[in-house]
Amino acid sequence: MPHASDASRLAHEIQARLASLPVANTPALRRVRREFSRQIAGARPEVVVEAALLLLHSGAPDFVPYELILHHKPAFASLGPRNLAQLGATMNGWSSVDSFATILAGPAWCDGKISDNRVQAWARSNSVWCRRAALVSTVARSRRGTAADVRSTLAICSLFVAEREDLLVKALSWALPELSKKHSVKVLAFLARHRTTLAPRVLREVESKLTTGRKNPPRSRPSSNT
Repeated sequence: MPHASDASRLAHEIQARLASLPVANTPALRRVRREFSRQIAGARPEVVVEAALLLLHSGAPDFVPYELILHHKPAFASLGPRNLAQLGATMNGWSSVDSFATILAGPAWCDGKISDNRVQAWARSNSVWCRRAALVSTVARSRRGTAADVRSTLAICSLFVAEREDLLVKALSWALPELSKKHSVKVLAFLARHRTTLAPRVLREVESKLTTGRKNPPRSRPSSNT
């Protein structure tokens, strides 16, 4: 289907192929996604985006439609705040949030397709899923690691320093260690500035990552008296 123009037909074919898998684990699902990515290389971007939306609403594993867009350069290039909001509208759990944020929203933010203000609005949302998406979207910025990325990431993290919701505490404990890989001094300064406010888990896991390279320090073995 090198020149597919029918989003419904494309979505239906992908759904049928996914449903036919004898074992629907992540490697098998991703092989199907790669197969279709090759087939639709020449498809119009709006067809790919619409097919991805149809797949999301059909209950397909979230990462499949998200990756379908990411690996179709014209489709990814066409993204903006409106269709990103549509693509994120089905988020209903940590897995779907993290897929959306790491595969689409974070890279789109890096590319300037959405603004810092937009991500900060997610961070202030009443929806815990939107708030987690804001934090997890910083991962792409941290991995790139420019000075602007550091400022944007810390601006988002600063909105969660008093957070105690477990899903968001865990996300902050992911965002800050990711930033520390290239900017440990900035992260240490952030911890020092907010030490009395941050959740103990965030302090413990981020400091462990900075000192041992692991979020959770190894437990010491009981000493032997033999």
